[in-house]
Amino acid sequence: MFANYLTGLREGLEASLVVCILIAYLVKTGRRDALAPVWIGIGVAVLIALGFGAALTFGSQELTFEAQEALGGSLSILAVCLVTWMVFWMRRTARHLKAELHGKLDAALRMGTGALVATAFLAVGREGLETALFVWASVRASGDGTHAPLTGVILGLATAVVLGWLFYRGAVRINLAKFFTWTGGMLLVVAAGVLAYGVHDLQEARFLGGLADKAFDISEQIPPDSWYGTLLKGVFNFQSDPTVLQVTVWALYLVPMLVLFFAPVGFRSSATVTQKATHGQAEAEHTPQAADSGAGHGGDPRPDGERLRDGARRAGDRPGGDEG
Repeated sequence: MFANYLTGLREGLEASLVVCILIAYLVKTGRRDALAPVWIGIGVAVLIALGFGAALTFGSQELTFEAQEALGGSLSILAVCLVTWMVFWMRRTARHLKAELHGKLDAALRMGTGALVATAFLAVGREGLETALFVWASVRASGDGTHAPLTGVILGLATAVVLGWLFYRGAVRINLAKFFTWTGGMLLVVAAGVLAYGVHDLQEARFLGGLADKAFDISEQIPPDSWYGTLLKGVFNFQSDPTVLQVTVWALYLVPMLVLFFAPVGFRSSATVTQKATHGQAEAEHTPQAADSGAGHGGDPRPDGERLRDGARRAGDRPGGDEG
């Protein structure tokens, strides 16, 4: 249930922040007349997301078992791809999201009501469809025959709506950068479990082989129906008897994604510092050589003079310092 709550909270809060930015900008710029079209676009996006989730839930019930597993596995993998892209996209562009939305709203205000509806719909609709798909896959992966997974998602979404409203009112301030960093990392762990479950679905649909090749079986040590087995499944989508392919895919996804997600800024900073230091050292070594070669060259005096002046300027001397 916790993993589903986290999913609903993280995905819902992104959509809530988008709505807050749109509404706050219109209010602060004195364009309250444009609020109605924006709310219409937001409402349509929410309804389409809910309809998409309902279609996924009830539309697959008429299929055969193999078809249900093939559809569920394929959509689970697609959901993992989308949420992975979203997590990295949000980390890269979160600081510019406000300015980007403001620019789109300015353009829409100049174009008219229809453009406002479309802007709000696209801004929220993308988040809504991604949320519906990943929530459906996550609930399906951690489902245990109860309503706990869906309850967790609903509670997470409700919390996100409340937090969005409090942000708008200025009643709550948190470090969103840290929030999205740590929840993004946890969401990647959840996504790894969803991916492994999707692979298992494709194995049960006989689209992939290896269903009988178990990596390990600790069902006796961690019974799936025990409270701790249920907790592990609810938080990490843990399975006590996964196949070799499931474990392989899980590890090949999770380890690189966590490394890339938490370390790229440090790697880039180190690379940039190293590059600047190397470049500065190369310039320091090149400067006296250029001056010497310019002084002793017997060819065209203009290039030599330019090299001398450039070398002296970089070394911090006056261009005519050595001529006296």
